[in-house]
Amino acid sequence: MFEKLEQLEAKYEEITRLISDPETLADTSRYQKHAKTHADLTPVVEKFREYKQTKMGIADARQMILDSGSEEDLKKLAQEELAHLEGRLAAVEAELKILLIPKDPNDERNVLLEIRAGTGGDEATLFVQELFRMYSRFAESQGWRIEIISSSVSGVGGLKEVIAMIEGKSVYSKLKYESGVHRVQRVPATEASGRVHTSAVTVAVLPEADDVEIQINEKDLRIDTFCSSGPGGQSVNTTYSAVRITHLPTNLVVSCQDEKSQIKNKAKALRVLRSRLYDIALEEQRNAIAQDRKSQVGTGDRSEKIRTYNFPQNRLTDHRIGLTLHQLDRVMDGNITDVIDALVTHFQAEKLKNEVAVGN
Repeated sequence: MFEKLEQLEAKYEEITRLISDPETLADTSRYQKHAKTHADLTPVVEKFREYKQTKMGIADARQMILDSGSEEDLKKLAQEELAHLEGRLAAVEAELKILLIPKDPNDERNVLLEIRAGTGGDEATLFVQELFRMYSRFAESQGWRIEIISSSVSGVGGLKEVIAMIEGKSVYSKLKYESGVHRVQRVPATEASGRVHTSAVTVAVLPEADDVEIQINEKDLRIDTFCSSGPGGQSVNTTYSAVRITHLPTNLVVSCQDEKSQIKNKAKALRVLRSRLYDIALEEQRNAIAQDRKSQVGTGDRSEKIRTYNFPQNRLTDHRIGLTLHQLDRVMDGNITDVIDALVTHFQAEKLKNEVAVGN
């Protein structure tokens, strides 16, 4: 591990020199490439330098104990410093191991968030709306931008489905573990007897694909236009602004009608289609990996029941990691940082175990 860290530090120093070189500064694409590598290496190198400084501090403290002789006060101070530094060294080493875990190449991407009502009828559509509000509030707290691509309103004012693009720094790294079945337990407003009902919605978090990665051939598309429906002003039911795109090779269908412009709706629909095609490619890649290595590329199973929201008990339970919080009211208001952090920590630990197992 430390040999690898020495190599990374040497690479970091070389790139630091390159990004200040006039030739590099004159070449925008080259500069951006080096700047990104420099930014990726910085946390690891800084932590490695902290590790080396801590080791030097330990050596100095041990020498001070030997040199203090009969000066008990000085020896006691040195022993306290030694105990502190040894504890810090173990923590820094653990942090270094996590930093050396291969990064998910999609972590920095924007995401396509899709939430759909499952079992539970009207109650499920109301929960889709509430979950979308939860993720929207969380996105705002992170400084991310959220844009609705398409939505379908239910008869009781809920959402049958909503598809949105979330753009910002490291969006996928924080939301990628949200894919799956989210179950809600509560007494519906229409329930006269006060019985608790169970409903479910599905959440899909797809990394946005770049144009270069997913090439879409126009001849593989069937594009239909139709009049938009629902709220939207004078253009509703009067102009053919809504767009439905069918990708013939996969039979994927994407619709968008939120914009008044047909061109804008088509552009949005293509972004959704590209992300779904990219997700299919990722799934094929996951399936090609041996069973004992699958956890290294994340879960992503949207058929798995991952979480229960129990309103009578104000309780959230994430079944994958055994996390229970009695703060559901805060969670539904967008305060999901504790849940996100717990999931990231858990899956990082799982990846680290796999790395160690493979290394042995």
